[in-house]
Amino acid sequence: MNDSNGLGFYLPGAMLLVAAGLKAPALYRNPRDELLRSVVTLLVLATAVFGFTAIPTLVAVNRFTGIPNAAAPVVFSLLTAFSGANIVLIFRWSSGPEDGERTRRLSRLCTMVTLAVIVAINVLFALGNAPVERLRDLDTYYASTPYIREMILLYLAAHTTAAVTMTLLCRRWAREVHGALRAGLLLIAFGYVLNLLYDIAKFSAIGARWAGGDWDFLSIGIAPALASVSALLIATGFVLPLVSQHVTGQWEMWRRYFRLRPLSRELRGATRHSIHLAGGPWTPIEIRLTQRESDIHDGILTVSPYLHADVRERALEEELAAGRSTDEAVAVADAAALASAVVLWSRAQGAREGAVAKAASPVLTSPNSPSGLVRMSRALATSATVRSCRQSAVLQSSSTP
Repeated sequence: MNDSNGLGFYLPGAMLLVAAGLKAPALYRNPRDELLRSVVTLLVLATAVFGFTAIPTLVAVNRFTGIPNAAAPVVFSLLTAFSGANIVLIFRWSSGPEDGERTRRLSRLCTMVTLAVIVAINVLFALGNAPVERLRDLDTYYASTPYIREMILLYLAAHTTAAVTMTLLCRRWAREVHGALRAGLLLIAFGYVLNLLYDIAKFSAIGARWAGGDWDFLSIGIAPALASVSALLIATGFVLPLVSQHVTGQWEMWRRYFRLRPLSRELRGATRHSIHLAGGPWTPIEIRLTQRESDIHDGILTVSPYLHADVRERALEEELAAGRSTDEAVAVADAAALASAVVLWSRAQGAREGAVAKAASPVLTSPNSPSGLVRMSRALATSATVRSCRQSAVLQSSSTP
C-alpha cells in the first residue's frame, strides 16, 4: 500500500486535514472547549500519521536530518500520540458534566504516559545504531539490533495496549447509544480491530526473524494496508457523529425557518425590524432564524392592542369541541386572535386611528416557545377556524364607520 509516490497516504491525509480545517473556526471561537480541542488534535495527528508514513516523506526526513532512518522515531512517535489522543477523546466524549474532574485526571494520566513512551522511543533510537536506511522493512531488518529492537517493541506494545483499550471502550459505549454516535463508535472499534491485526502482523514478522525465518511480507505488505484503512476508519468514526449532529441541527433550523413563513407573512406589515441581522444570501441559518423570530415577536407586539381575548376563547372552545389536542387547539385559538388583530390593526393604520387600549394581560400563549410559534404558524396557513375569524374581522372592520 505504501506506494513510492505516497498518494495512497497523502490523499486520505488531505481529506482529514480539510476536516480539521472545517473544525478550526469553531475551536477559534471556543478555545476552552476540551472536546472540540481533542477532536481537532486527533484530526491533525491523523493527518500527520498519513503524511509522515508515506515513502517520499520518509526519504525527505532522512535527507533533511542527515540521519539514516531518522523518520522511524518520528513515525512511531506520531502513531503513539495518535493512539493517546484517541483515548483522551473517548474519555472526554463519553463523560458527562458530573465527571469533569475525573475525566481531566484520566486525560492528564493518558497524556503523561503517551509523552513518556514518545520520549523513550526517541531515546532508544539515539542509543541504537541503524546505519542502513530501511524505508519499508525497518521493523524486521533491525529486529535484533540493541536499542532499535527495544524501540520497535515499545512502540508496538503501546500501540497494542491502545488498540485493546479503545476496542473495549468503544464496544461497551456503543451498547448504550444509538444513531450516528453508535455508528461512529462501531467504526472506531472496527478500526482498532484492524490495528490489532496490524500489531499481530508486525509481531509475527519480527518473531519469524528471531526464529531465523522470513515473514517480512506481513510487515511490508499487509501491515501498512491495515494501518492506512484503520486510521481512516478511526478518524471517520470520530467525525461522523459530530458532522451528523451539525447537519441535523442545521436541518432543524431550516425546517423551523420555513414553517414560520406563514406567521412571518401575516405580520409583515406590522413588523418594524427592531434588529437587523440577516445580510444577504450567505447569511447563516442561525441568524436568519433569529431575525425571523425577532420580527414575529416585534409584529405581535405591534398588533397586541387589537388582540381580543373573547375571539381567542371562542376559537379555543370550537377546537376543543372538535376533538383537537390541547396544544393544537391553543395554537389555532392564538392564530385566530392574531389574524383578527392584524385585520383590525391594518384598518386602524389605513384610517390613521390611534391604537385602542392595550390588553391588561397577554392574550396569546403560543409565542412563549419556539414549538408554539411553529404550531401557530401552521394554524394560520391551514385552519378553517382562523380563516373564519379573519373573515369576521374583515366584515366587522368594513361595517364600522
